[in-house]
Amino acid sequence: VAITTRLLVSHLSGIRHYEKDITKVKEEKEKANRAFKQTKLCKDKEQKEKEGKEIEKTDSAKLRKEHEGEVKSRNSKPGGKDKEFEQEEYYLKEKFESVFESLKIFKNDPLFFKPGDQFLYSTYGFTLLSAIVERVSGQKFTDYMLKMFRDLDMLSTVLDDNEAMIYNRARCYVYNKKGRLVNAPYVDNSYKWAGGGFLSSVGDLLKFGNALLYSYQAGQFKSTNSKLLPGYLKPDTVAMMWTPVPKTEVSWDRDGKYAMAWAVVEKKQQCGCCRQQRHYASHTGGAVGASSVLLILPEELDSEAVGSGLVAPPRGVIVSIICNMQSVSLNSTALKIAREFDKEKWAQ
Repeated sequence: VAITTRLLVSHLSGIRHYEKDITKVKEEKEKANRAFKQTKLCKDKEQKEKEGKEIEKTDSAKLRKEHEGEVKSRNSKPGGKDKEFEQEEYYLKEKFESVFESLKIFKNDPLFFKPGDQFLYSTYGFTLLSAIVERVSGQKFTDYMLKMFRDLDMLSTVLDDNEAMIYNRARCYVYNKKGRLVNAPYVDNSYKWAGGGFLSSVGDLLKFGNALLYSYQAGQFKSTNSKLLPGYLKPDTVAMMWTPVPKTEVSWDRDGKYAMAWAVVEKKQQCGCCRQQRHYASHTGGAVGASSVLLILPEELDSEAVGSGLVAPPRGVIVSIICNMQSVSLNSTALKIAREFDKEKWAQ
């Protein structure tokens, strides 16, 4: 088989995640899909009821109850464990000297499916990607990334190295089996620098988001403002990164698809006066004792304003949340915040 970098960044490579048993992975996917279908069925039946068609309310209530049970079983809570965090490889304490050395964890494991056929979120896919970056750039992956962060003025973004003295490093927490707050266990993230091995700050993530948004929009302003500096990336590159890829899915927003290392929701409205989807890109982060999200809501640019030269990129809302607590769902909160700021702007 052939595994391309595009398949890796879109999690279509077939490389496993932390779970080694493909049967368990399939069961979890089926359970999640069943819960989603039941929710959709409830909504459809309730809509028909409003239109005056006969329906058994008890069926709808029963389905809703079953769905709530599914959701409760999947969502972590005090005293409970997120199933993903039950995997042993989340808690590796071995120090790997290079990204190539860390490939030994999974390099001899079979692929879960033919590359390109299915979606499976895989941190190890990004470990392989980091090895590719290192080989192509001719630099150590961590050095390459730290130089990029310096270019972006992200001076608080560093390797999550346990031995290093890092100014203002937060203590991370988890709930134990009794529902009590305890310190997160020690782990060494050198086996997955690319998939969860960096520490950052809200301010740095906002800079990162603005750099991407600027790059995304810069091409639209080019003809009107010759003094405009180029973006860190080409507009076409960011547009490609934020283009949904077929056969992918997003666990934190069912309206979205996975793109290239980003989840993307496209602008959509099926009928007049119905729910509107705004175009945005986001990604959540989960680690032992920590949760995060970065969400970018680009402004829908008015061609007249762009043509007048009175506005310049980046235009939109960036929301960054970092929480030193494990298994906290943050994407919906970030989206609500972004929409409120967006509404406020248009109200003015």
